[in-house]
Amino acid sequence: MAPEQADAQDLETSGPATCPPETPVAPAPPTGAQLPSVDPIICADELNRETPALGADDPALAGSLESVAEFEARLRAAEARPGDIAPTADPELAQPLPPLNQFDVREVELAQPDPAEAVAELRYATRLEGLAAVDAETEADLNAQFRELSALRDGDGKAANEAMLSARLTEDSKLIQRLLQAEGWYDAKIDTRIDRSRAADGQPVSAVLLVSPGERYKLSTIAVQADPTVPSGLIDKNLALKVGEPIVAQRIQGAEANVAVVLPQEGYPFATVGQRDVLLDPETHLGDYTLPVTLGPRARFGGFRTTGDLAFDARHVEVLARFDRGELYDSRDVDDLRAALVATGLFTTVAVEPERTGQVNADGTEVVTMLVTQDAGPPRTLAASAGYGTGQGFRLEGSWTHRNLFPPEGALVTTAVAGTQEQGASVIFRRSNAVKRDRTFQTGLEALRSRYEAFDALTGRLFARLSYDSTPIWRKTLTWGLGAEILGTVEEDYNFAIGERDKRKFLIGGISGQLGFDRSDSLLDPTRGFRAQILVQPEGALSDGFRPYVRSQLDGSAYYPVGDSLVIAGRARIGSTLGIDRFNLAPSRRFYAGGGGSVRGFGFQQLGPKDPDDRPLGGLSLTEAAAEVRYRFGDFGVVGFVDAGQVYEERVPSFRGLRTGVGIGGRYYTNFGPLRVDVATPLGRRPGESRFNIYISIGQAF
Repeated sequence: MAPEQADAQDLETSGPATCPPETPVAPAPPTGAQLPSVDPIICADELNRETPALGADDPALAGSLESVAEFEARLRAAEARPGDIAPTADPELAQPLPPLNQFDVREVELAQPDPAEAVAELRYATRLEGLAAVDAETEADLNAQFRELSALRDGDGKAANEAMLSARLTEDSKLIQRLLQAEGWYDAKIDTRIDRSRAADGQPVSAVLLVSPGERYKLSTIAVQADPTVPSGLIDKNLALKVGEPIVAQRIQGAEANVAVVLPQEGYPFATVGQRDVLLDPETHLGDYTLPVTLGPRARFGGFRTTGDLAFDARHVEVLARFDRGELYDSRDVDDLRAALVATGLFTTVAVEPERTGQVNADGTEVVTMLVTQDAGPPRTLAASAGYGTGQGFRLEGSWTHRNLFPPEGALVTTAVAGTQEQGASVIFRRSNAVKRDRTFQTGLEALRSRYEAFDALTGRLFARLSYDSTPIWRKTLTWGLGAEILGTVEEDYNFAIGERDKRKFLIGGISGQLGFDRSDSLLDPTRGFRAQILVQPEGALSDGFRPYVRSQLDGSAYYPVGDSLVIAGRARIGSTLGIDRFNLAPSRRFYAGGGGSVRGFGFQQLGPKDPDDRPLGGLSLTEAAAEVRYRFGDFGVVGFVDAGQVYEERVPSFRGLRTGVGIGGRYYTNFGPLRVDVATPLGRRPGESRFNIYISIGQAF
């Protein structure tokens, strides 16, 4: 047995170890080796040699310790004899303290810095160099992003000291690094320095960032890990990435987002796009791109289920849906349903999501139930609107609405009008989405007092209407409306037979039909496209027998953009009444022109024939036209316009005797439409006509 092994065996098996006369030093272990954990061995001889005998220097230490009982007895004896405590060495500390009012209290005055000695603010200029090595388009984008996010730029060229300037330089160097990596330059290096060469001349120091972009990384392979799709290649077709193009973060994220959007549109409601993997090779400056995609089952629409605080049941949800059961799942239809639910105004929050059923169709698709989670909000609304027009005066309208008093979506609307020319009230029942999406049924009772120069009328009206109209959320290409009404009115009109104004009673019944075609891009603020609408109202006077007649009106408008800020708009209107003469037609049913929604520059209803007192009589036909140039800058705009029109006593309109008004208007664009203020003046102004007319309203004039 080797000696070393014998020694080791002795340590394991022998008794207490003894120290050899001379213990050799063990060699050092190799670098990186793990040292074993061993207990140190202390030789008794060395301990006796190095440790002095206890009590050698202090004899008190050699005595025996007192017991705990003796120690506690000694402490109690000391507490019983407080006088044994040694007196203090300083007699002054034993004196009583003086009263508080005799203390000398002085305000501490802090030293103020000398303004002349204040540290001067460090002024600097920022220089970004080296980006010219990238392509021009990317350079412009990087410079724009740097200007927006830079800490140096945000400091406005001023820093408290050089340490602060250095910290901003460091922060901006990291910013440039991130921006370049996002564009594919992963090996970019940025050096920073503070150039003080011109500081001696009183010029700002320069904070310099010197960029070395290096070589741009490109895609070498594109791999999608997913099950086969129907139709095949659906993911590859919509992942807009190509081998050889730069690895740009925004393009890659956009391509992945496109896949995440398209798959649910093509029948995969549960598809998820996983975390990409891009493996970069610094030698070749290429990257291998891998994208995992989990498709889930291809699905078709099934039924509906509702949960939460319900405003209406699943049956009405199905009325709002534009898809039928059995159709291939399309997330765009789901988004449309969600928007329709929001448009009812009955929810605080509402969500629509697919729910798996496990039911599989013959073609392998799975039926999904649409789960609608409702949180019904307050159904009542108070609203008000106000306007002003020359000749029409002020008009204030307020309404109270309960949008779901008769579920589903059966609303009760009460309205009151107070103005200088009109006062009235109405009660209306409205059923939105009646039996079919976007179809509205209304019936109501109105009472209105009108005091205009043209006529003074007190009217009661009972009506019903079924319509398919555009809304601010959904503009419909084709709209229609069918209605019926009966009204009784007492109106004052000029009677040429007696040569004065007198009051007459009218009882009128009629139906109406309206058809509209809209190819514009907005309901309240169109900038392109056109609109057309025709209104036909067969009516009959019921007071003295039955005298039928037909009122009709055709409107059209067009909008043409010139650049991004300028729009040219025009409109025309023609109206006609057949089968009755003017005197037998109630004044409130005649045509009038003039005012903010008609021919600006003239007072409300002021164009056309007039009686001997120079008050409007109205007519059986009219012609109107208008042109506008609309310029918008930010949230504001300015409009120049020319309006023309005339009212005729004849049943068929002509273009003779047209009156023209010109003016300028201001617009303030809000999220619900532009606020409009127009000022106009008539051309060829006649006696009694106002020099200027003002119109205030919401929305464009047409």
